[in-house]
Amino acid sequence: GLNFIDLMVRQGNIDNPPKTPLVPGFECSGIVEALGDSVKGFEIGDRVMAFVNYNAWAEVVCTPVEFVYKIPDDMSFSEAAAFPMNFVTAYMMLFEVANLREGMSVLVHSAGGGVGQAVAQLCSTIPNVTVFGTASSFKHEAIKDSVTHLFDRNADYVQEVKRISTDGVDIVLDCLCGENTGKGLSLLKPLGTYILYGSSNMVTGETKSFFSFAKSWWQVEKVNPIKLYEENKVIAGFSLLNLLFKQNRGGLIKGVMDKLLNLYNNKKIKPVVDSLWALEEVKEAMQRIHDRGNIGKLILDVEKAPTPLMANDSTETSEAG
Repeated sequence: GLNFIDLMVRQGNIDNPPKTPLVPGFECSGIVEALGDSVKGFEIGDRVMAFVNYNAWAEVVCTPVEFVYKIPDDMSFSEAAAFPMNFVTAYMMLFEVANLREGMSVLVHSAGGGVGQAVAQLCSTIPNVTVFGTASSFKHEAIKDSVTHLFDRNADYVQEVKRISTDGVDIVLDCLCGENTGKGLSLLKPLGTYILYGSSNMVTGETKSFFSFAKSWWQVEKVNPIKLYEENKVIAGFSLLNLLFKQNRGGLIKGVMDKLLNLYNNKKIKPVVDSLWALEEVKEAMQRIHDRGNIGKLILDVEKAPTPLMANDSTETSEAG
């Protein structure tokens, strides 16, 4: 699976990225080829998906058994590679952190991306939840049925939301950071929850620019604790990778995966795969995410041959063109 965090790793926008040479990637699917001596519950030949602490973009991957899950019979390998990061992140933010319940409202940015689509699907499993989404306008036709109210990502969504819901929303899920932090907090109802789970505005152009990075940070409004308590607002952060690999919460994640696979088996949720790419096409695939061209998840497929370039077409490759 290809995730926005992979772009952040490439640009050095995360704390302590590993030294190069390094193989990126945090999730994958495949067939069990070998087992550790004490591993129980899996057999060679099982179809599985897994979280990996880097090194997922490879033909052979090794990871502790607590991060591995069996794939349902009717789930494809590409769907399985699109499943863990996005759906676990969406589920934990909505239900573990923000306590989503019937009749609530949610604002999600990048509604066409992998997490955005997972959030929309999970919200539809709870009665009467209103979902406000922002996305690039060219995606609106494709995703309009998945959210209740859809706004252009460059529009003044604060005014648009308040026009529809004068007192704001119950939950804001922010993967953008920068100036959107203050906007998100301003939209929260009393007892509402704002969750920061990414900072895609920190990812700059092809080269990392310290100034654009700093500008994004300076746009983050300083949070005043007294104001939080006077306004009855909750502000939270969520990092699935830290929860898994630094804070040893693999058992908690396993419980969440069980619930999610149950929802999948009952046809309540289904990962949206944007396109499949050969490993050699990773540069173009990353560019597609960078340009926010994807609807759903991009997958690197080790068995896929690179798509030959057309004579007049040097940038768009693979099935995404």
